[in-house]
Amino acid sequence: MKYSITGDNLQFANIEIAPGEVVFAEAGSMAYMTGNVAMDAKMRGGLFKGFKRKLTGESFFLTHFSAEGGPGIVAFAGRVPGKIMALDLRGGKQFILQKDSFLCAEDQVDFDIAFQKKLGAALFGGEGLILQRVWGEGTVFINGCGDFIEFSLEPGQLMKISTSHVVGWETSVEYDIQSVGGITTAFFGGEGLFVTTLRGPGRVIIQSLTLAKLANSLVPYLPTRGDQPLLRIG
Repeated sequence: MKYSITGDNLQFANIEIAPGEVVFAEAGSMAYMTGNVAMDAKMRGGLFKGFKRKLTGESFFLTHFSAEGGPGIVAFAGRVPGKIMALDLRGGKQFILQKDSFLCAEDQVDFDIAFQKKLGAALFGGEGLILQRVWGEGTVFINGCGDFIEFSLEPGQLMKISTSHVVGWETSVEYDIQSVGGITTAFFGGEGLFVTTLRGPGRVIIQSLTLAKLANSLVPYLPTRGDQPLLRIG
């Protein structure tokens, strides 16, 4: 499989697939494809895995793409203005992803739900109880809001990150939720009560913007009924 990621902050993952190769993706993420590419919606992994995908906000069915009679091209677009990144999982690499980060992957990639390890992360982390774990001998494509920045943490190195900005991390990274400080800082610092702590070794991927912040920045420009906006997110 060959691929390129094009665009600035409204990107495409352009994937060239040869006959016999298969790429699967979230329903509705395909942007364009050549005429010899066939697609088929499948309940990948069976009924039980389909239900588990719904718990993370993903689609019950996944769309599978294959080429017929020669190489074909299929492209996928992210859900929000932001970036797409390819993660090569070959060699036993595994990543934990926040829900809605998955875009598409080679057929050799598998993914399943992963529960937050501690109750504090589930109750106060802002991203819910359920995450996604991806692994396999292939490439997975993830998408996020705004720009990406990546850190390679050394053993024992600690990062504190606003929880909604965390996109994913390698399974070798330890994660938890901690309070940001005293009451004054928590209520008047503008950063919320808790942050995600990630301790190396391993890779960590962060996004510069969150969907909730993007949506709320648009609220002043939305049509209103009286003095109230018709929509508020987050």
